[in-house]
Amino acid sequence: MSESKTILIIEDSAASIKYIRSHLEKEGFRTVVAENGFTGLNKVREVRPDLVLLDIMLPDLDGHKLCRMIKFNRAYKDIPVAMFTSRDTEEDAKLAKKCGADAFILKNTHIAIVIETIRRLVSRPAPETPNSGPA
Repeated sequence: MSESKTILIIEDSAASIKYIRSHLEKEGFRTVVAENGFTGLNKVREVRPDLVLLDIMLPDLDGHKLCRMIKFNRAYKDIPVAMFTSRDTEEDAKLAKKCGADAFILKNTHIAIVIETIRRLVSRPAPETPNSGPA
């Protein structure tokens, strides 16, 4: 990976943060962490990460609501959001898609698959916008 991509991990479990962060950094990603939803939203604004890895169950702001806040904001809608959760329900997966999530990853998924999913999402070309042509 020629340039280091920044992954914002929004997760309240210290063990999960340590685990995913170590693997991402080993793969050459830069990581930023927020341990609750409101801090995560502020980090999205400050850092403009290349991808948000978002837990559903957060202490202050539900991950689905936070995903919706990111994806339905014109300034951040092109940032891929991967829901990263231990909640393995069809309802959560459907709601994640409805909220605009680009991926739904279970925490017990093998780390190689998690990394591959993240690589795929951060390497997607940004969508063309009407005003993005040469000036």
